[in-house]
Amino acid sequence: MCESWFTFTWLTIISTKWNPSYTISYPSRLFSRVAELPAVDLFVTTADPVLEPPIITVNTVLSLLALDYPSNKLACYVSDDGCSPFNLYALVEASKFAKIWIPFCKKYNVKTRAPFRYFSDSSNNNNNIINGPEEFKQEWLAVKDGYEQLCSKIKKATTKSIMLDQEFHVFSTTQQNNHPTIIKVIWENKEGVSDGMPHLIYVSREKNPIHPHHYKAGAMNVLTRVTGLMTNAPYILNVDCDMHVNNPEIVQHALCILMDPKGQKEVAFAQCPQLFYDGLKDDPFGNQLVSIFVYIGGGVSGIQGIFYVGTNCVHRRKVIYGLSPHHHIQNGNNNLGKSSKKDIIFGSSEEFVESAAQALKGKTFTQNTNLCNSLEAAKEVAASGYEHGTDWGKQVGWMYGSSAEDVLTGLKIHSKGWRSESCGSDPIAFMGCTAQDSIVQVGQYQRWASGLLEVFLGKNCPILCTLFGKLQFRQCLAYIWLTTWALRSVPETCYALLPAYCIISNSHFLPKDLGMLIPAVLFVTYHISTLLEYLKTGLSMRSWWNNQRMFRITAMNPWMFAFVATLLKKLRISDYGFLVTKKEQPSSSDEGSDKSNANDGGRFIFNKSLVFVPGTTILLVQLTALLINFFGWQPKARSGGHGSGFGELLCSAYVVLVYLPFLKGLFGKGKYGIPLSTICKSMALALFFVHLSMYIV
Repeated sequence: MCESWFTFTWLTIISTKWNPSYTISYPSRLFSRVAELPAVDLFVTTADPVLEPPIITVNTVLSLLALDYPSNKLACYVSDDGCSPFNLYALVEASKFAKIWIPFCKKYNVKTRAPFRYFSDSSNNNNNIINGPEEFKQEWLAVKDGYEQLCSKIKKATTKSIMLDQEFHVFSTTQQNNHPTIIKVIWENKEGVSDGMPHLIYVSREKNPIHPHHYKAGAMNVLTRVTGLMTNAPYILNVDCDMHVNNPEIVQHALCILMDPKGQKEVAFAQCPQLFYDGLKDDPFGNQLVSIFVYIGGGVSGIQGIFYVGTNCVHRRKVIYGLSPHHHIQNGNNNLGKSSKKDIIFGSSEEFVESAAQALKGKTFTQNTNLCNSLEAAKEVAASGYEHGTDWGKQVGWMYGSSAEDVLTGLKIHSKGWRSESCGSDPIAFMGCTAQDSIVQVGQYQRWASGLLEVFLGKNCPILCTLFGKLQFRQCLAYIWLTTWALRSVPETCYALLPAYCIISNSHFLPKDLGMLIPAVLFVTYHISTLLEYLKTGLSMRSWWNNQRMFRITAMNPWMFAFVATLLKKLRISDYGFLVTKKEQPSSSDEGSDKSNANDGGRFIFNKSLVFVPGTTILLVQLTALLINFFGWQPKARSGGHGSGFGELLCSAYVVLVYLPFLKGLFGKGKYGIPLSTICKSMALALFFVHLSMYIV
């Protein structure tokens, strides 16, 4: 069974990588195709001011406001699902700094539009200051001083309570999961100037314990409705709060794809890759995903399109509203004219239904003369009970039913027949922060695997989307590879324990003599092929090994718990919530970051979570098996059979090598040591396994 599963997984990967495709865009040619650039609404989502510090959100927002795009065509909306006055305060102060940051960036063609990244690049800045004109030096120092003052104000606000008066008074009676809708127009480009500052709007949707809020998917759907009433741009760029703009022309790159004559009929969204500015050297936690975006991302781009990963993506609004590639718009409008139909699809707001009809017709965006005039209608569609009895989260907007709402939404779009394309650019479009320790990383992979398995077991299963929708067969295989991460934990764990079982029971699972060459050749071939992939992408051999090691650890620990948690949820025994990933606050300088990485980065840290029990148990079982073999404590082989041999010993030693961080954790101290309670639980499980292996053959 395990070998059959591994074979099927291998086939899905080979099918996905079979004919890769990579898109190259030329923004300079865009104006030869369109007379006027379309409007774009910018979505930024944040959910917890502690795990996602306001200074991170502020840098992302500032990088978006400074895009090389007409300011009167942009509107930035920040969704604060934590309903924090600190986030609103930070954005208000950031809007003041933006009035000097945006002109500075455009005047001197600054490439890095996130201030903390720009001012932390000491080598580049020193060259510019030394060799630049006097005017630039003075402006640079003034802008740097303004950013430092902004950081100081935000830091003081988060360490001390904000005076909840005037515009912050509404927060005086709010709770994180029980509060009214709060929408604030922080800045409005009333004159509609193209070289000014874009609209900036703060949105915190209503939350009420009696209504489900559907986590990030619910927040994205509220933003979609609010923006539909305020600006209604035909395109939407959504980013997480930690993914700042690294290429100020990224919108033009995406529009080259979406406004292409063929792309307008086929492409639903343009997905940019995820890369990280604070990745540790050699990727010790295997979370930078460089190889996956190059080979898996490029592979699916050659089929029906890259997966939607929840951030760094430009969408068509009409696709979010549920439109299919070959849908007849006129028929859709006739249906919208029926009162019962419109209520079921979009809800009871007449103003929003009208804006949706305009978007579905593909009509040119007309700017709202005063955003504040739309506030009451926007608050209505942001109410916690607005979606009840509608198609939101089912056929319209971001899909509900999984914590992996991004993959589910992309799958739903692909099942309607749409394509997607990878939007690569030089320099890379966005940069974000990644998990800096093993505990955060394990939690993130557990959440991803749980949500993906929910997709596979739900009504939008890739197989059903192929049978009853327009998802292509090979795209279906790619989605199966992705959504069955948690299921892989079972065969991975079984195979990790198999060599130890064979050593303890003095049996074998590998062929003897020359037959041993078959699995040996397969093992070596697989590792050489994956190593070559990493080397071709510019990664080191150590990075390749770290990723190989972390894949095994991830499969047998967080994915195992994701499998169990999803199974219990489907059986209605227990449920789990949405875990927000901790974002590290930007360091003041690269030098400090490098020192931290050198002294502390890459070392595993542990806590008392049960997620570390399987890995510790597997390690103790392997060590016990090797000791039993060394001291000759194995039972006699069954009559006429062969006992364990060198192959089983080599496999067991390989598993120990994979779990080397756990081996160090057995002797580590403090946060680097595995807690005694975890070791005791693992020892009990290991002894139980050894007993079964020796006496139940």
